[in-house]
This record gives sequence, C-alpha cells and structure tokens, in this order.
Amino acid sequence: MSEKTPASELEMRMESFCRLMNEHNPDWQMAMIFSKLNLLYFTGSMQEGMLVVERNNGAIYWVRRSYDRAVEESAFEDIRQMGSYRDAAEAYQQKPSIVYLETEFVPLAMFKRVQKHFLFDSFIGLDFQVSMTRAIKSAWELNFMEQAGEIHQRVLEEKVPALLREGMTEVDLAAELYEVMVKEGHQGTARFAMHDTEIVVAQLGFGTSSLMPTNFDGPGGNRGLNAAQPSLGSRQRKLQKGDLVFVDMGIGVNGYHSDKTMTYMFGQSQPEEVINIHKQCVDIQNRVASMLKPGNSGEMIYEKIMDSLSPDFQTNFMGFGNRQVKFLGHGIGLTVDELPVLAKGFDMPFEENMVFAVEPKKGIEGVGMVGIENTFVVTPEGGRCITGTNQGLILVE
Repeated sequence: MSEKTPASELEMRMESFCRLMNEHNPDWQMAMIFSKLNLLYFTGSMQEGMLVVERNNGAIYWVRRSYDRAVEESAFEDIRQMGSYRDAAEAYQQKPSIVYLETEFVPLAMFKRVQKHFLFDSFIGLDFQVSMTRAIKSAWELNFMEQAGEIHQRVLEEKVPALLREGMTEVDLAAELYEVMVKEGHQGTARFAMHDTEIVVAQLGFGTSSLMPTNFDGPGGNRGLNAAQPSLGSRQRKLQKGDLVFVDMGIGVNGYHSDKTMTYMFGQSQPEEVINIHKQCVDIQNRVASMLKPGNSGEMIYEKIMDSLSPDFQTNFMGFGNRQVKFLGHGIGLTVDELPVLAKGFDMPFEENMVFAVEPKKGIEGVGMVGIENTFVVTPEGGRCITGTNQGLILVE
C-alpha cells in the first residue's frame, strides 16, 4: 500500500471535518489549520504553511516552505505558494470577522501575524472538530497502525529479552532498543499532542525507576538523565538480578502509531503478590477491551471499571502515590495521545474503527510499575488487539 495519502482519503477527511463544523458551528465561514500534523492529515504533506478552508469555496493549501515538495508528495487539489500571510490574504476578497483555528497549537505571535493580514476580529477553536474527524480511522490508516502493532509485538515480546543483561544501564537499554525499533520499521519519532512533551525512545526503567515522578501525564515514570532531559534513562542505574523492567513506548509507521507496554522479570521471578497484582491489571485490560464497541463511551467504561475495584487495589492504581492519572486509556493515531479518552467527561458514543491504547497499571512500593498496555480497534465484537497477546512479566533468565 502506497505511503502517499490518496486523494480519496483527503476528500473524505475534508468532508467529515466540514460536516462536523456545520453541526457544531452553523455560522462558520472560514477555518485555518497551521499545525504540521493536521496539515499532513488534510493535505498529505506537512510543509510549513497553512490550510484555509472556506465553507462555500473549498480549501487551499498555502505553502511557504517547501512548495516543490508539497506538490511532489501531496494529492491535495489546490496547493499554492506564498511568501507571507499577506500573499494568501490577498486572494480572499471576503474575510469573515470570526475565524476558526487550532487554539491548542497556534502561538500568540503567529496569531497576531495572521490577524494583521486577514483582519478578523475574533476566533473560535476547531480543535475538537479536527480531533473527532481524526478519531475514526479508515482502512488506509489502520493498515499503517497494524504495521506499527506488528513491530511492537516483535520488539517488546521477542527482541527486548535478548537485550537485557546484568550490569547494563538504563541508557544502554534505551540506545540498543532504539536501534532495534528503527531496524524493525519504526519511523524514528513518536509524536505527542500534549503541549511541549518529549519522550526519547520510551518510558523505561529498572526497578523503582518506573515509579519516579515525571511531567508526563501517564501512570508510569522514569528517572531520566537529569533535570534537562528527564527521559531516556539513567546512566547510573544498572540492571540487577531480581529487577522488574518496565518499557512503555510508541511505534510509528508513516505517521501512525500504536502504543504498548511490556514488563520483564530479570534473573528471577517476582513474589506471588506482585504477579497477582499484574494479573489483575491484565484482567482489567481485557474487560475494557471487551467493551470497546460502537455505542459505548469512555466515561461508561471508566466508571464501570473503577466501581468494580476495591479501595485497596485503587491505591497506586494508574500511578504511584499522589500522581495517579484519571483515565484507563486514550485514543491514538497521528499522535500517541488523541481523543477520545477512557475517562469521565468523555460520553460521546464510540464509532467503529476508533482506536484506543488501554493501559491499566499499578505501582508497587519497592518493586516498580506493573501492568500492561496494548492498542485496540473498536469493532462490534469488542476491541481487536493489534499489538500482540503476551500478558507481560516475561521471565528473562
């Protein structure tokens, strides 16, 4: 299957976006999209520029750099070159007083430069409409996510155990793991929608490193190199017999991601209590997956699962200490973290071919983070896993 986004895909996405805009904002006239990922989604290229969508006059992809590359790789119908926003603005005789744009992305300086030439009075966000357009995956998109899932399964279930050796540091594992990921087909970068968020290779750690607090909104942790780079791993923490090893990483193929977490017992088995807690997390994952059906919602699943857990189990569930997150999973696609979310407040019904990463995890003092994460496609029969079936806590002797 070609990596170039087909024109039919681009047309379908634009139609879906405009339909949502009509439903939610009946008076809209002009929408502007600037972020490179959303430009990639709607045009098939992520060159620097903007996409201007008019309700009654179609859409134009204005490119500053590189126009030649955009024309080469994009099947979008109308691509035009601009030197500045002034060039684009001159093409529009009718400029509305209100425009719709990505409030989660557009910085104030960019906003002011655009406003100077398009002369609008105010703006309204279109982030939700774009997110929900992206939430339902086509067969073309699912193909790349399934490829990512196959890489995930090979790397975490088959390759990582062979990398683990006594005395290696967390950074050693990160460096060797990254080489394996890329050679197996990973695009080299896992992208996040969360503002100003970076994770290099994976969130990984030996023992209690996976309980360390981080600025990342997820249940796991990692020690990192230092304050300037609180990811990757520690150069000092070395793998010892009896350590729990935690690896949580995104894999991307042609822009599309899967997400998976796997745990390992190095040198010897963990105590029965630890194994039982892990098995409970796996059971929660499977229960969530069974409910990933059209018509259900993230809020319904979250409340049903949380209501079923004992107060004792909820302690350090989905985090450690006072750093517990309020979700069980998240949408995934062009970024690892997308809408909808398996959490309170997300009551919109699922649709077939939405995709979720489900990640029930629990911190254990003195041991580390146990649990699991896999990526599932919403189907009428429940979630279809695309990242493998191993239940984790793989014994590496």
